[in-house]
Amino acid sequence: MIAWLKPGVLLAVTALLAGATPTTSTAYPEHHHPSTCKLPVFGAGSRYHPEFDPADFSPNVTNPWFPLKPGRTLVSTGVKDGEKALDLFAPTSRTRVIAGVRTRVVEDRLYLNNVLHERTSDYYAQDRCGNVWYFGEDTAELDAHGRVISREGSFHAGVNGAQPGVFMQARPQLGRKFRQEWYAGHAEDIFWLVGRNTTVTVPLGTFRHALRTAETTALEPDVLDNKYYVKGIGQVAELSVTGPAESLRLVEIIS
Repeated sequence: MIAWLKPGVLLAVTALLAGATPTTSTAYPEHHHPSTCKLPVFGAGSRYHPEFDPADFSPNVTNPWFPLKPGRTLVSTGVKDGEKALDLFAPTSRTRVIAGVRTRVVEDRLYLNNVLHERTSDYYAQDRCGNVWYFGEDTAELDAHGRVISREGSFHAGVNGAQPGVFMQARPQLGRKFRQEWYAGHAEDIFWLVGRNTTVTVPLGTFRHALRTAETTALEPDVLDNKYYVKGIGQVAELSVTGPAESLRLVEIIS
């Protein structure tokens, strides 16, 4: 148990997954060489219209840098908005069709000082070449009494001009920029790979050969974050580079 947490806080993990109805496993399409999968070219958002065929996607995300294994929860702690933060990242057995693509539903919960601050359902899918795409999110910011005070940042690809983005390449390329999402004025995150074979230390341990990415958004141009990904685990750390001092580091994996 993480020392500063109130007893029972991590029981929220069980509640997070409760009621998740198992779905019939969707077989991966036949794998082709990565060059056969067309990835969107980074450019101005107004001209950003990725081409994709829903038949090329599966909700079974097995990309080694960002595996989404239902029933496994990544537990991270750190600081956000000057408060102690706990983040629970839990792929579920549920799926949801967005823009014709069946996606994996991932539940993300952010607690500040033991109080649920933000709850998010994220929607990911993997193409036949192993690239992970991001098709949307439903997010809610809560007040201290659990009431929703904002749903800013929510989007579904294909609705009101929103577009999907690339979250992790099958073969990550240094320096290549991608939009993770596009919903003008609401969701405009971009990222690029800045390091391979990076060593990162988190409470769970020290990892070598990690990927390090840079992530920013035109909506907060003064904010730049680094994220670290480890094969077989996924994201193990998120650290601010510029902007408010914020951090999340992987503490535990619950299976």
